[in-house]
Amino acid sequence: MKTTLIAFIVACFCFTLQAQQPSSGAQERFFLPRDTFWGYAQFEIAPSHNEIDPNLCAANAGTYGGTNAPCSMFARYMLSGLLEVRPFGRGQLRRFMLWGEPRFLFGKNIPQTLYTWSPDAIGVEHSWGAAIYMGKGFEMRVTQHFLFDRFGARSRYLGQADLGANGPWGRYNTIGVRKYFGTRRW
Repeated sequence: MKTTLIAFIVACFCFTLQAQQPSSGAQERFFLPRDTFWGYAQFEIAPSHNEIDPNLCAANAGTYGGTNAPCSMFARYMLSGLLEVRPFGRGQLRRFMLWGEPRFLFGKNIPQTLYTWSPDAIGVEHSWGAAIYMGKGFEMRVTQHFLFDRFGARSRYLGQADLGANGPWGRYNTIGVRKYFGTRRW
């Protein structure tokens, strides 16, 4: 049954792609138009004495072990990005969008105690959502923000300075409206 379902989905997808081939002078494809994906990736580095604080360790973490304190999750590097997916190119569905926004943190620092250039992975903070463009620059958005996911040895309890997995914002859901204004010059 599972194999039959997968074969059916693949066949439907192939027929859909074949039907979406643009003819000369044709309008945009309905499914997966040429501008389906938009986004950016960004790398940031924080100088010494100005580390990124994801609020996973107490600011006085150094008092619980000095330079060997187990809770050293103050980041030196951040790799982040945004991906927007607009899967439909025509009709009212063209206003629909899905998006994701991850932030990966790396480093091993303790304020006032330990400053390194270590690229140790700390974890990822991510959110995703859906939006519908309503016209005149307004967009209605639904957002799901998850708890901070720690990586490796840092995914366990790290002593008295450990503040838990909530990260800078904790877990939340929102429904909101965004207003775009102006135009890009490039």
